[in-house]
Amino acid sequence: MCGIVGAIAERNVSPILIEGLKRLEYRGYDSAGVALVTNAGTLERGRRSGKVSELEALLREEPLIGRLGIAHTRWATHGAPNERNAHPHFSNGLAVVHNGIIENHEPLRASLTSQGYVFESETDTEVIAHLLHRELQSAGSLIEALGVTVSQLHGAYGLAAISLAEPDTLVAARSGSPLVIGLGLGENFLASDQLALRQVTDRFMYLEEGDIAQIRQNAIQVWTREGQPVQREVVQYHEGAEAADKGEYRHFMLKEIHEQPKVVQRTLEGRLGHEQVLVEAFGPTAPALFKRVRNVQIVACGTSYHAGMVAKYWLEGLAGIPCQVEVASEFRYRKVVVPQDTLFVTISQSGETADTLAALRHGKAMGFVGSLAICNNGISSLVRESDLTLLTQAGPEIGVASTKAFTTQLVGLMLMTLALGQVQGSLEHGIEALLVEELRRLPVRLGEALAMDTTVEKVAELFAEKHHTLFLGRGAQFPVAMEGALKLKEISYIHAEAYPAGELKHGPLALVDADMPVVTVAPNNALLEKLKSNLQEVRARGGELVVFADVDAQLSNGPGTTVVAMPHIIDALAPILYTVPLQLLSYYVAVLKGTDVDQPRNLAKSVTVE
Repeated sequence: MCGIVGAIAERNVSPILIEGLKRLEYRGYDSAGVALVTNAGTLERGRRSGKVSELEALLREEPLIGRLGIAHTRWATHGAPNERNAHPHFSNGLAVVHNGIIENHEPLRASLTSQGYVFESETDTEVIAHLLHRELQSAGSLIEALGVTVSQLHGAYGLAAISLAEPDTLVAARSGSPLVIGLGLGENFLASDQLALRQVTDRFMYLEEGDIAQIRQNAIQVWTREGQPVQREVVQYHEGAEAADKGEYRHFMLKEIHEQPKVVQRTLEGRLGHEQVLVEAFGPTAPALFKRVRNVQIVACGTSYHAGMVAKYWLEGLAGIPCQVEVASEFRYRKVVVPQDTLFVTISQSGETADTLAALRHGKAMGFVGSLAICNNGISSLVRESDLTLLTQAGPEIGVASTKAFTTQLVGLMLMTLALGQVQGSLEHGIEALLVEELRRLPVRLGEALAMDTTVEKVAELFAEKHHTLFLGRGAQFPVAMEGALKLKEISYIHAEAYPAGELKHGPLALVDADMPVVTVAPNNALLEKLKSNLQEVRARGGELVVFADVDAQLSNGPGTTVVAMPHIIDALAPILYTVPLQLLSYYVAVLKGTDVDQPRNLAKSVTVE
């Protein structure tokens, strides 16, 4: 994801902008640039492909000195990752930086070209620069021109602009991509992430959806999308909120479980249009590559493998695209037949998982049509070596047992499914618009699931003296059951297995007795009645049931049966929601067992050796 930094002050802001970009390097990028209204009264910029250090070296050789400036790290969506396409983009004395994707950039480009504007890049962002300049000719101010400009943009954006016409003003707009204003004394700042501004302030104002803002040295004004002036709350940042600090939580794992609404929201930002996924979020070549895809091969390890298994149900059930999922350590050591036009998809939290990385390198010589990485680390080897990437934006995950990385991987895989289906025209009519709407609501649903924290903690007491547990699920909930079993065994050291519920009578039923609890996930879908029959088989053998069931599933507590009512959610997104209580269950069982929750024995966070 791209990064934005802006500043207006009495001092030279160039070092502030560069330091801000450095603090955003973890997000991943392919080029960097900066533009300043110089003390000489000119608008100048420096841009470099590659690392921020390259831009920093350029500014040492050719210094830019000024009190107003914007800077950017770019992750290519339109146009190749080179200096010509790097931000900021200019138009007749003004400069723009932009995160996100403008869906209607092509008709806007055609209109602007017919009016005499000359485009120097392949980006959608340059459209904003020329459009803003055009509107400034008739507007009374830069902020007024920005309001007219953004009303013509379709898509997702967080953007900032400066102009020689108003050398004391920085303007910004947010729609689907985050922006935060940093407040100083006689100076103010802007960024896409507060982390970029921590060296200059601890006071922040978060812009909300549709806001536009005018930032000057001693004044900040914000307007809603409708043009109404509004005051946004100023929040003071405290050191205890650092990702490396547990804050109010007993363990990092619990903190990271509770961060899931926020990080899922962050993963969605800039990737959803009005009624569809923005395909270019996967990279500038994604639309053309996705058009060619006829099959998908997913390769991953551990928790990421379970995410891939869920994606198989989505790809085949929603997009009609055949999908194979394989453990990376198996894939790399066997002879594989690659169907024609197969996309090779890798999933990894760290992007340095040895088996997954080796599988990608092995796959490059096997005739795949292209490669896509779903990853949480923008500067990892997996990202650098893949053709396309979707960064999951989960932030640092300290606990060894993956939680928020898993749910953001699922979100990324749903975006991939919808993007592929959209490009190929294989989605059922209206399904993409429906799922985009439901994805926007997903953070709220996750918050509702987390509100059951104390209920799940009570349920965990049933497992305190147990040594074995069976997890059941049907359809896309089977991989969720597998993930639940993995979490329980990872951190509580209880032996746990997962099965498709329909397989119960084909062997596992022999294990069921009063000493082996059975955990089941039961959304209200077409398989619910069959699942109920499976649960009756468990009770008939004296097994103790814990059922996480849709509030409308008509399941209730009884002898040997504990039902936890889950918020209703559309069936396609149920695997993401039902993951949360299983994470909480494994956590509270581990706490009761007295294990080292964040650093379970024998395990490492990133498996970088074979």
